[in-house]
Amino acid sequence: MAKLDAVSVRDYMVSADKLVKLSPHTEVMAAINQLVKHHISGAPVVDAEGAVVGMLSEMDCMQVGLIAAEDTCVAGPVSQFMKTNVVAVSPDDSLTQLAQLFLSKPFRRYPVMENGKLVGQISRSDVLKAINAMC
Repeated sequence: MAKLDAVSVRDYMVSADKLVKLSPHTEVMAAINQLVKHHISGAPVVDAEGAVVGMLSEMDCMQVGLIAAEDTCVAGPVSQFMKTNVVAVSPDDSLTQLAQLFLSKPFRRYPVMENGKLVGQISRSDVLKAINAMC
């Protein structure tokens, strides 16, 4: 049985080419539609050059419900709702390091960055998949 610290983020991340990525200019209702359509709880927000500028989560989108209840379902661009304090991980980090990070922060997913570029995303459920495969 492998140890979790011998397994890297790269082994369980979803590669960037398979990710739903959002633009900061996307209308947030269109972004919510993408989250629902793809059964995901959040997505990285990237600019025109592909740099990660934020993360949009289900929790961020909950604000839209309050706006829609009072006014209209047009709530504004993703940039008004996303979190910009993005914490990224390296594809070479161990899953032990990642599990410790998940336990210390309220995030459900992290973008995986290598040489300043988005190469993937890893979530808590990906870590659970690794634990399940090991045990």
